[in-house]
Amino acid sequence: MTLKTMIEKIIKLRKKLHQHPELSGLESETQKRIRLFIKKHNPATSIKKIGQGLAAIYKYSATGPVVAIRCEMDALPILEKNQFSHKSLNKGISHKCGHDGHMATVLGLIFWLKEQQFKKGKIILLFQSAEETGKGAQKMLQDQAFEKLGINYIFALHNIPGFPLHHIISMEHGFSAEVQSFSIHLKGKESHASEPENGINPAKAISEIINKLSNLNVEDPLDPDFSVLTAVHLNMGAKAYGISPANGELHYTLRSWNTEKMAYLESEIESICKSVCHNHKLGCELKWFEHFPASKNDLYCNKLVREAAGMNGFEIVERPYPFKFGEDFGWFSKKYKTAMFGLGTGENSAALHHANYDFQDEIIETGMQMFESIITKIMDE
Repeated sequence: MTLKTMIEKIIKLRKKLHQHPELSGLESETQKRIRLFIKKHNPATSIKKIGQGLAAIYKYSATGPVVAIRCEMDALPILEKNQFSHKSLNKGISHKCGHDGHMATVLGLIFWLKEQQFKKGKIILLFQSAEETGKGAQKMLQDQAFEKLGINYIFALHNIPGFPLHHIISMEHGFSAEVQSFSIHLKGKESHASEPENGINPAKAISEIINKLSNLNVEDPLDPDFSVLTAVHLNMGAKAYGISPANGELHYTLRSWNTEKMAYLESEIESICKSVCHNHKLGCELKWFEHFPASKNDLYCNKLVREAAGMNGFEIVERPYPFKFGEDFGWFSKKYKTAMFGLGTGENSAALHHANYDFQDEIIETGMQMFESIITKIMDE
C-alpha cells in the first residue's frame, strides 16, 4: 500500500468518526469502528476492553519495553455549525476537540506496525473513553487488566489551534493544568419580598463569596502559585417578585499547576464558604467533581518527544508553562512515565470547543511520524 493510499484511508476513517460522534462514556459505536478498522488492516495480538476503553496490543517474541500510545474517543454536547459533507449526523453532538483526528492518527500506526520487525516488548494503542468529563483515564487505571499490561511509557498528543501547522509544542514539566470543578449550595429561608427580615436571603452571602474567592486568583502563569477561579454558573430564586428566595447556587472551575496548590485552594474555599454562610445563618454544602490532575512530562519521555521532532525536521515551540485547560491524561502521569505534546494546527484554525471547529487532516501524518520515531527509539534501545 502506498503512503498516499494509506493516508486517504485514515482521513476517510477520521471523517466517518466525525460524522458519528458519541458523548463521554457512550462511545460504543466508535469502539466498533475501531475494532473493525484494526481487524481489517492489521489485526492486533489482542484487543481488550479496559475500563470503558480499548487496548489494542501488538506483542513481540521477547520480553522488552512496553510503550502505550493513548488517544480519546468522546465528543462534546455542541451543535455543529459546519456544513461540509462529513458534518455530524448526531444532532447536538460533535467532535469539537479533535478526538476524531487523535483516534485516526493512532489508528494510522497499525499500517506502519505491519511493516516493522521489532523483536521484543509490546506496543499498545489505547483508545480512552470520557476524557471530557475527567473520568475515562481513571476508570482505565482502576481496571486490574490495565496494570497487567505492564506498561513502561505512555505518550499522547493534542492538536493545538493558534500555533503554526506541524509545529511541535513542548513543555518541560507539564502539558496541562490541574483542574477541579465545584459547586456551592446555600440554604436559607423564604419570605415575602416585602418582609425579607422574616427570611434568610442568600444574595449578600453570594456576593461576599464571589468577592472573597476572587482574591485567591494568581493570574500570572509564570508564578508557581498560579491559580484561576472562574465562576461558570449562578442560580438564586425565580422571577417571582413577591418572594425573597431561600436558596442559592454557585458553580466554579478551579485551576492550578500542581496538586499541592490545589489542596491549599480547596481548603481556603471551604473555609471562606463556611465562614460567610455562618455569619449569614445559611446552610452551606460544597460539592467537588470533574477532577483533572495535572498532566506531567517525565524528563526522559519529554527528551524522546524533542528528539522525534528533530529527527523528522519539525519545528519545536518551547512553551514556558502548561496549557490552562484540563486533560485527564494526568491520571496516567500519577503512576507512569508519560509525556504529552501539542501539535500545531495553524495560526488561523478555529479554536477548540467552538461550534465551527474541525480537525486539520494535514497533521495526521505529522502525529504518526512523531509516534513512530518515539516507539522506534524505545524499542531499539
